[in-house]
Amino acid sequence: MLIKLTGGTVYDPAHQIDGKVMDIYVRDGRIVERPRDGEPVSQEYDLRGKVVMAGAIDMHTHIGGGKVNIARTMLPEDHRIDPTVHTEFCRSGCGHAAPSTLTTGYRYAEMGYTAGFEPALLPVNARQSHLEMCDTPIIDKGGYAMIGSDDFFLRMLAAKQDQNAINDYVAWIMHASQAIGIKVVNPGGISAFKFNQRALDLDEQHAHYQISPREVLKALSRAVHELGVPHPLHVHGNNLGVPGNVETTLKTMGAVEGFPVHLTHIQFHSYGTEGDRKFSSGAAAIAEALNKHKNVSADVGQILFGQTVTASGDNMRQFANASHASPKKSVIMDIECDAGCGVVPFKYKDQNFVNALQWAIGLEIFLLTEDPWRIFLTTDHPNGAPFTSYPHLIKLLMDKSFRNDMFTKLNLDAQAMSTLNSIEREYSLYEIAIMTRAGAARLVGLHDRGHLGVGAGADITVYTDNPDREAMFAKPDYVFKDGELVVRNGEVVKVTWGSTHTVKPEFDRAGIEKDLKKYFDTYHTMNMEHFKVSADEISEGGHSRVIVQECKGRREKTA
Repeated sequence: MLIKLTGGTVYDPAHQIDGKVMDIYVRDGRIVERPRDGEPVSQEYDLRGKVVMAGAIDMHTHIGGGKVNIARTMLPEDHRIDPTVHTEFCRSGCGHAAPSTLTTGYRYAEMGYTAGFEPALLPVNARQSHLEMCDTPIIDKGGYAMIGSDDFFLRMLAAKQDQNAINDYVAWIMHASQAIGIKVVNPGGISAFKFNQRALDLDEQHAHYQISPREVLKALSRAVHELGVPHPLHVHGNNLGVPGNVETTLKTMGAVEGFPVHLTHIQFHSYGTEGDRKFSSGAAAIAEALNKHKNVSADVGQILFGQTVTASGDNMRQFANASHASPKKSVIMDIECDAGCGVVPFKYKDQNFVNALQWAIGLEIFLLTEDPWRIFLTTDHPNGAPFTSYPHLIKLLMDKSFRNDMFTKLNLDAQAMSTLNSIEREYSLYEIAIMTRAGAARLVGLHDRGHLGVGAGADITVYTDNPDREAMFAKPDYVFKDGELVVRNGEVVKVTWGSTHTVKPEFDRAGIEKDLKKYFDTYHTMNMEHFKVSADEISEGGHSRVIVQECKGRREKTA
């Protein structure tokens, strides 16, 4: 079956196409070359006057795993918000800040998103996380395996094991958990919390293992790079939310010693201590450093006003923030010897000084960072705001007058501490396509997504070009997933099941498993073989197939 999308205005940054009127052809779920004369078109869509982009990719969104289910369980009041009504195509679902699996898939697709990546895939819980994501319809999925506070890795560092052994362990974790990247949360801090440390700075030693977060970052960033994993080490830094943490963030950029690194939800790590309230914006310094250090990328983690829930593996910081919960309830827990978890509901208010300044800090980072290929649009869903707020965020970036109007409604003291009103920049459609499509695909390592070139998966979103960018991005005319029309006029018209993306770096399995089996038999509550998640488990039931994206091949060990 040959599909023709006729005469759309295409934005495809991966191929330097910036608003070019052209036709796109689709066959068997892939974009193909213009067919030979005489080949019939089975279905044609007239897209003249429409904006055409690849399907959007959320490279950091909490959509699967234990912390998300805790959030769903502890917020029954959230279930009544934004319900999904049972229709001919959709099953019932619920939730806004922590939506159900079904609602998550539907809402993403309705905005033109065709992929989302869970940034904290806990290896010991990977099976449940994957099966939950497999129950999320339409969109592709994947996860970043969370290590760096796990006991086995910290023992390796404390014993001064060589880099090749660490590389083998990182690769084993990626295979065992079917991950596409590696994530570190508060490096060493989750473990240190269990030893009664309540804070851990970059060069502070873990009370038990006598190693620093800097050592964790250096070992893991180097391992990911030497293994050839496309997505750089995904870093949730130390001191999240702490005034003055801008200095920790700047030092973290240097701690990886030139290896590629991605700093996640960087807004929460960009706070100074100036002013009477000892809380200020560090956005200018962060953006300057991002502009300088080409090995560093970041997503923003923008906060937007309203009720949400914070769900994180960073039990140290969530414990510290639990007193600010709204409503007043929280869960802080330990998970095996691997990690921790904290879930704290929160309501951001525009008349609260700190919240208002956080809002401004995120937008300052967006607008002061020069390279849209290294800054990414996220709210750290649901921590800063639900992902359904993305169209509103896009309008803030593209429309200065709207941004200024919103700014004037903020807490007056926060306005006085921000330079946001003086920033003239407005993002273009091409730059939005980079941040949410081409750049995100390149960062994650999706070689056949995020672009509209021949051979790409036919994940395509079509919008009416509306000067009200929030209205435009909230309701696409068409969304195609793998060549099938799944959304028309912002409503789901067909439910498909996306794929799970992974990478498989090479490693010495026999060598690392000899030590791991002994460790599992001594300390874990499960057998080492049961820890591993197979591709067949993910594919069982037909809801998801596993796509192994290309690794760059194992690099030589760096001297």
